[in-house]
Amino acid sequence: MGVGPWDGPWPGDERYDPVLLAEGDRRNVVDRYRYWRVAAVVADLDTRRHPFHVAIENWQHDLNIGSVVRTANAFNAAGVHVVGNRRFNRRGAMVTDRYLHLHHHASADDLRTWASASGLPVLGVDNLPGAVPLETQALPRACVLLLGQEGPGLSEAARAACDVVLSIAQFGSTRSINAGAAAAIAMHSWVRQHATPTPPPPHLLA
Repeated sequence: MGVGPWDGPWPGDERYDPVLLAEGDRRNVVDRYRYWRVAAVVADLDTRRHPFHVAIENWQHDLNIGSVVRTANAFNAAGVHVVGNRRFNRRGAMVTDRYLHLHHHASADDLRTWASASGLPVLGVDNLPGAVPLETQALPRACVLLLGQEGPGLSEAARAACDVVLSIAQFGSTRSINAGAAAAIAMHSWVRQHATPTPPPPHLLA
């Protein structure tokens, strides 16, 4: 994965990283950002962030948080919020956390306070009694998608912080799906309602 050292005269644009130009760029980034400095990539993403945030509870050091971060990067979320323990296993993020705005809230109440001050409704994602089907719900353009931990799901405090709780339709025998997968489904549901897909590169259309 990646590209080797820059071939030809070096570009004068300050967005380019001299080390990457000299040694090659093997990061997990799209071609648009090859050889760019991390700060330059973040600045460019900031010009077109989607106005939804993703929050996930972290009371038991959930290993899914890294995966959620990576998916939030793929959909260019406005930010990722970790509720509970500040530290989380970043391995699953595959360094994509460098290109996102990460926030920490000590409790679900703190997240709710921040969301209210920002004018953002909090949408929980969990298969709970009385939850509204995600598949039929119109999602607000600006919002926070809140997920619980793998296993216990949303805590009581998190449920109380939500304006609505959304459920994901299931048709098999399992009681629940992976928290990282649920986050991806919720984010993609927002994308389907509010984002314009980017056409695939020409070589993929052949």
